[in-house]
Amino acid sequence: MPDSLTPSVAVDWREHGIKRVRSEERSADTPETAGMGRLVAINGARTGSTHLWAGTNLIKAGAKTGPHHHGELESIIYIVRGHALMRWGNRLEFITKAGPGDFFLVPPYVPHQELNASDTEELHCVLVRSGTDEVVVNIKVDAVAEPEWV
Repeated sequence: MPDSLTPSVAVDWREHGIKRVRSEERSADTPETAGMGRLVAINGARTGSTHLWAGTNLIKAGAKTGPHHHGELESIIYIVRGHALMRWGNRLEFITKAGPGDFFLVPPYVPHQELNASDTEELHCVLVRSGTDEVVVNIKVDAVAEPEWV
């Protein structure tokens, strides 16, 4: 007898189950922000995802991204390799640092900017967002010279 977490109708799990996206299948067909190489792996159009967007991000040594936000979407950034500085706020007035194994949670509409903390190694991240659309709003910000460490 099905419980409340089991579908009440038969589901073809072969067709509607796990979808694998190989590394080489990621696509650069996603809105860009200066200073980063964003690649989409999972979204509604590519995989039929109904709630999530996922991809990767590469920031070259010593580079920083342009200020941006992702509208009403929440974002999670997982640091795979390298060290990131994250600035945020209306004037990018706050800053923190993360390294391999660390996560950032970016709430909706928060202006932010990622910076590679290293002048010699690339920064590799995994990105997950709370919607299937590729919302990237690049913005101009009058950034403070010295942000507050949080």
